Amino acid sequence: MLESGLATGRGYTCFELLYQPEVVRLYLSILTESQNFNTLEAAAGALQNLSAGNWTWSTYIRATVRKERGLPVLVELLQSDSDKVVRAVSIALRNLSMDRRNKDLIGSYAMGELVRNLPSRQQRSAKNLEEDTVVAVLNTIHEIITDSSENARSLIQTQGIQKLVAISKSSQSPRETKAASHVLQMVWTYKELRNVLQKDGWNKSHFQSVSAAPKGSKGTSGKSGYDDSTLPLVDKSQGQFCLLVWAIMIFLVLFAMSVKCISLVG
Repeated sequence: MLESGLATGRGYTCFELLYQPEVVRLYLSILTESQNFNTLEAAAGALQNLSAGNWTWSTYIRATVRKERGLPVLVELLQSDSDKVVRAVSIALRNLSMDRRNKDLIGSYAMGELVRNLPSRQQRSAKNLEEDTVVAVLNTIHEIITDSSENARSLIQTQGIQKLVAISKSSQSPRETKAASHVLQMVWTYKELRNVLQKDGWNKSHFQSVSAAPKGSKGTSGKSGYDDSTLPLVDKSQGQFCLLVWAIMIFLVLFAMSVKCISLVG
C-alpha cells in the first residue's frame, strides 16, 4: 500500500514516487468515488500530466492506467455535465492514446462519447461546452484516428463526419474550425474508407483544409497544427518539486482514507 510506503520510505525517490501504480490506483479511486467536479477535474488533470510526452515514465503510466482498468472510468466521465471535467478527461485520453493498445481500446469504446460532445449544425452540444473543451475533444479524436483506419471507421459509424463538416464550415471559432479540418483531412488519407464516405454523400471537398487561424490564436501550435496539451505542468528540475510530490501523496492518502471511512459509516 502507498500509505505504508510513505511511512517507511521504501527507497523511492520523490520523483519515482509520483509514478507508482499505487498512485494511479488512488487517482482512479478518486475519479470513481468523487462527485465533486473540481476534484474530478484535478484527478483527471493529474493523469493527463503523468501520461504526457514520450519519455519512459509517461510510457509506463499509460500502460499502468490500462492495466488498472482506468480507461472505462475515464470514458464514463465523458458523460459528465461539467465542461472542465470533460475537457480534462478528453486531454487525458488523448495522452493515453499515444500507447498503441490504449489507442485501439479508446477508439472502440470512447469514440461515441467524444462525438456526442461535439456541437452539430446550428446548436452547441447539449452541455453547451466551451471552445477550449470542443477543441480538446477534436484534438483527442485526431490523435485516436492517427495511424488507425479502424478508429477512423468508428468515427464514421458514430455519425462523426456530419458534425465535423458542420464545425469546419460554420463554426464561429477559428480554433474549432481548424481542429475539425485536421480531423477531416486525416480521415480522407485512408483510401480504403473513401468508398464508404462517398456512399454516405461526402466528397473530397468536405475534407479539404480551411484557411489557417490567424497568427497568435490562443493555444495553437505551428508545429503540430493543433493545440498542444501534452506538456507536463511541472519541471522535475525545479527545487521544490519534491515538496510538491509529497504534498500530492499526502492528499491522495488522506482522500483514500476518507473514502474508506465514509464507506464504513454508510
